[in-house]
Amino acid sequence: MTEAGSDRARVLDAEDPLHHLVDEFVAGGDVIAYLDGNSLGRPTRNTAGRVRDFIDGEWGGRLIRGWDESWFELPLTLGDRIGEAVVGAAPGQTVVGDSTTVLLYKLARAAWDLNQGRTEIVIDRDNFPTDRYLIEGIAAETGATVRWIDAEPRGGVTADDLDAVVGEQTALVVLSQVAYRSGHLLDVPAVVEVCRRHGALLLLDICHSAGAVEVGLDAWGVDLAVGCSYKYLNGGPGSPAVAYVARRHLERIRPPIWGWMGAAASFEMVQGYTPAAGIRRILSGTPPIYAMLPMMDMLDLIESATVPAIRAKSVTLTEFAIDLVDGQLADLGVTVASPRDPRRRGGHITIDHPAAQAATGRLWERGVIPDFRHPNGIRLGFSPLSTTFGEVAVGIAAVGDELRRAAERTGM
Repeated sequence: MTEAGSDRARVLDAEDPLHHLVDEFVAGGDVIAYLDGNSLGRPTRNTAGRVRDFIDGEWGGRLIRGWDESWFELPLTLGDRIGEAVVGAAPGQTVVGDSTTVLLYKLARAAWDLNQGRTEIVIDRDNFPTDRYLIEGIAAETGATVRWIDAEPRGGVTADDLDAVVGEQTALVVLSQVAYRSGHLLDVPAVVEVCRRHGALLLLDICHSAGAVEVGLDAWGVDLAVGCSYKYLNGGPGSPAVAYVARRHLERIRPPIWGWMGAAASFEMVQGYTPAAGIRRILSGTPPIYAMLPMMDMLDLIESATVPAIRAKSVTLTEFAIDLVDGQLADLGVTVASPRDPRRRGGHITIDHPAAQAATGRLWERGVIPDFRHPNGIRLGFSPLSTTFGEVAVGIAAVGDELRRAAERTGM
């Protein structure tokens, strides 16, 4: 680590109004720089106690009575809490339920049925693989035509890109608010305007944005959204995802997977399926109550910090990282593969170099944890409440060390 980078990191950490929250997270093991918080957030220190209390008190003490006392409503009450604190949704429109993939399928397939008579679904080729695969599968199932957007890979989809592809036959548009590779931040209000003008529904993937950047689903007029909870909501590996359905669609939407927890009067077990009123109809099987526990502690921290303050730190973290890359890694052939304008950038950046994949493996061995993205990207993800500027400086200096060693080995 350069002395200048280290000195600046110390100043930034000292000035950070959220720095005290770093101690609220588990930071064990041999990791010296965790730069992958946009893939899996650290657990909070309170989570272990919450889980123990749940086992001893609610699960162990109340047993099956827990369903009547709180568990049956938890997907909705927790959804409302996420709606208010994180994604800008009024009560009754957000629910915690299945995995991200299942919820994306449910909402995309239901949206196709809502816009019957149209023949096309629009998505970009740089969207996360699950999103693309699901849409290809729905097209195979329904006969829909997939219209692809070819966006700038170091940027992302713009309203102009969308306007060139969407049309009167477009039933559904599927886009990510933050691009998983480049970190490009979508201009959601502009995209909503394009969709509205053509009568298309918008399904917004907020997996890489919820908890790191400001999200205003109601204010923007988004139709549908899905986000995961294991990134910036720190719910843990495989924790359940969050679905949003705008109130104007709730009584018409009919998800394709019918299950008892999404039915009206679930415990009456009647013959024939009738969907529950409101957002509960998005549920299918028994919701993973145990897996919802960890995100509650992270929501405590998000509510105390507020998303605007979290976003402000996120911008400063990514600006600092880009400055270090420019100053320390550019002479090694490293390029920034993310938007430089912070207004168009989410909570992570990607840097490109031919030796990125090999370097990432060696970085992991020394306790510096970014991740690799094909073909040549090292993705640096900063979870604002748990990532320090010192970690960023240590991590980028280590990237430089490994790339120099790679150059010495190859003679490049």
